[in-house]
Amino acid sequence: MLTALVVDADALARRRVIGLLRLGGWDVQEASDVAAALHMAASTPYDLVVTDVTVGGEDGLELLRQLRRDGSQARFLVVTADPSPATSAEAAAAGAWACLPKPVDPGALLDFLRSRTTGPAAQGDRYEIHEIDDLHDDDLEDELMDRLQEMYVSALPGRLSAIDVHTRQGNSPAVASAAYTLAGTSGQLGHPEVASICQAIAADARRGVLAHSRVQHLHALAGV
Repeated sequence: MLTALVVDADALARRRVIGLLRLGGWDVQEASDVAAALHMAASTPYDLVVTDVTVGGEDGLELLRQLRRDGSQARFLVVTADPSPATSAEAAAAGAWACLPKPVDPGALLDFLRSRTTGPAAQGDRYEIHEIDDLHDDDLEDELMDRLQEMYVSALPGRLSAIDVHTRQGNSPAVASAAYTLAGTSGQLGHPEVASICQAIAADARRGVLAHSRVQHLHALAGV
């Protein structure tokens, strides 16, 4: 299984990318600051690092440069709320595959990664910045979104089971994490009611409240 590290000070943005990568079959870890990312990368040979340009006031591109100096062989992706040609050029100089605008488009991210992590394209050492519009045409986007929906439906029972098990165990942090991740992918893939109840479950869990009735409502709403 391919491994990824997502680095972003914004927990919601981080969780959205994590959810998409997990739907795509990646084993994903996360860091909210540069120091944590460097510490984790020192012990784990990630296949992919996704970072915001600015991580809580720190330089995400310098993180990539440091990872490369430390010998990391990971592929790099950069995300930013304010994309510009200058940022794309700087990201390319730091070794990034691409500089993607936030919020990250689900189809663009997974199609891009699929095309770059299989076959000859995954083996090259040349880095090149690509624009989102270059990644797929409308037909491919529709096909990819259908595939994402299938992946979402397939993964949903496991996601719900994790929330259910952690709730019964009284593990509030795990409930919040699982619900928050499912909320992100549900919202991005057009399931706002599931996203809303997951956000409520996560908010309760962060306060130490395990809302069994909300979890039951989630199961009923998801039809699982």
